[in-house]
Amino acid sequence: MDVPLLPEYGRRSLSEVLPALLASLGTAGAPPALDLPPARAAAVLLVDGLGSKLLRRHAADAPFLASLPDAGPVTSGFPSSTSIGLASLATGVPPAAHGLLGISLLTGGELLNTLRWTEEGGRLDLRERLVPEEVQPVPTELERAAADGVAVTVVTLGEFDGSGLTRAVLRGGRFHGTYALGDLAAGVLGAIGGPGRQLCYGYHRDLDAMGHLHGPGSLPWRLQLAQVDRLAELVADRLPPDAVLVITGDHGMVEVDRRFDADTDPVLADGVAQLSGDPRARYVHVRPGAADDVFATWRAVLGDGAWVVAREQAVAEGWFGTPLAPHARDRIGDVVVAARGGTAVIRSKVERFLSRLPGQHGSLTPDEQLVPLLVATGT
Repeated sequence: MDVPLLPEYGRRSLSEVLPALLASLGTAGAPPALDLPPARAAAVLLVDGLGSKLLRRHAADAPFLASLPDAGPVTSGFPSSTSIGLASLATGVPPAAHGLLGISLLTGGELLNTLRWTEEGGRLDLRERLVPEEVQPVPTELERAAADGVAVTVVTLGEFDGSGLTRAVLRGGRFHGTYALGDLAAGVLGAIGGPGRQLCYGYHRDLDAMGHLHGPGSLPWRLQLAQVDRLAELVADRLPPDAVLVITGDHGMVEVDRRFDADTDPVLADGVAQLSGDPRARYVHVRPGAADDVFATWRAVLGDGAWVVAREQAVAEGWFGTPLAPHARDRIGDVVVAARGGTAVIRSKVERFLSRLPGQHGSLTPDEQLVPLLVATGT
């Protein structure tokens, strides 16, 4: 029987990437776990949905990326989804510490969509009731770099300016909004081309979107990967001689072929107060006195389609890293579900669009956990 691939927090995870880049810039701090070359300016380009195993399978579609030295792979963290991965990268700490533990997060009595910072299944803006800087209180590595005199720039889609997730995990840098690949590349190059020490975070979204909509490895996904490859090559070819570019992902992806609908199955719903998390990484929050029955039911129904464990076991085994911050504990359900194979636990009523998508991620399989750490230097 296969076993979950536990994230290598403190050694080889997304949480170690920015501390290593800050060390390469000469910023004071503990010795980094990852070894990156010294530089005056550094950029990290995060390609949403770029998994190591997917990149290796489709190296012919990304010849430039495949040619770069890989200081990884590194592990995403649990759950292996965007909000969690971005928070781990930006704060330099594991999910147990920053507390963003799911796309759908139960906190403050609200079911929060951490990507949109709205109520799950609706459009109500929750930035006032659930203040992003309080939901994720850990200082970011961008703030640490700025405090050390490094000029910090965040280059991402213009629509994310002031968003809840941006405020929660990317605070500390000058925001530079983009609209297409051209100004993403130009924004990164403009940032690291400035005088003195520079740190730039750049973000590309569309590979993940193609994987969700059409499936990872599909023709639209492969054509988008080719565009990402060209983007990376354009930036790398124009790097200043004293700059380093690191390209990574927040998670990989799998194709789903087996769905359990928690919104319509009365057996799975029995004793459940609330569900949060992702289709591939669910938290089951139970009604008082129902924990044992719910645990047994979910384990029996999902069978070999998921690793189903109690919260205490997931915490003890290090799924989220250590130590577990007080604000994070209650966000983890009484029962934790990590999908295996092509399984997903969907919510057809609350998450209608997400539930239909063929491409999903969030669990502890190598396809979802492993992301590259590709390094290019200026010449």
